[in-house]
Amino acid sequence: MSLLLSGARRETLAEVSRFRGDFYACLTARGDELFELADAVLCADGPVRSPVDLTLAPEHRRGHGGMYGGLNKGRIDAEQLRTVLAGLPLPRFPDGRLVLAVDVSPWFRSDAPCSAERLFCHVYGRAKSASRFIPGWPYSFVAVLEPGRTSWTTIVDVVRLGPVDDATAVTAAQLRDVVERLMAAGQWVSGDPEIVIVGDAGYDITRLSWVLRDLPVELVGRVRSDRVMRLPKPPRVYDPQGGRP
Repeated sequence: MSLLLSGARRETLAEVSRFRGDFYACLTARGDELFELADAVLCADGPVRSPVDLTLAPEHRRGHGGMYGGLNKGRIDAEQLRTVLAGLPLPRFPDGRLVLAVDVSPWFRSDAPCSAERLFCHVYGRAKSASRFIPGWPYSFVAVLEPGRTSWTTIVDVVRLGPVDDATAVTAAQLRDVVERLMAAGQWVSGDPEIVIVGDAGYDITRLSWVLRDLPVELVGRVRSDRVMRLPKPPRVYDPQGGRP
């Protein structure tokens, strides 16, 4: 049994090492600094309040100037990184099916009036009222869900929504790109169960289903809380005495 555990541990460490190498290859400018910043974020003891705090982490071996240079001049090949993420071992359900979830999460920028293309993001639980709108940048995330009672997910794509974007059109294009990358990486082949895509109540599932009809996907959406379900109209019954039945 110890040999099995040791072998699994070695394989896991080898997979992490391969990913770190692939991730470093995606950093096309100031790669060493960006790589150390990523390590510092992952190894921080708690929430990172300021980029300067990352320079105090042991994983960050450069000074403050290197940190600012990496953030200002560093570059990441986003498409290459997306391809790398699609090729990683992904969680599957017992029947081997991939289940994706799409949702929007905002990055609030209420105190940054000079930040371009901010939108009013709908949020709950930040005021005495039920909801409010806060300026920020909404991002559309696509994640691979795990089976069972767990909150862990594998993020495979993220796109920022702009002021003039059609959210449904952007989501459809994003999901198409994700599914095609998964197919190109061998994550889905002919004969596998169709990929399930789960969306919240705000998505136009009917339109998305039509736009993505040529892909091996099934879409599941949450029903809005104000949606009214009606059964077929029953046959009308006439009262021989007249009046309404």
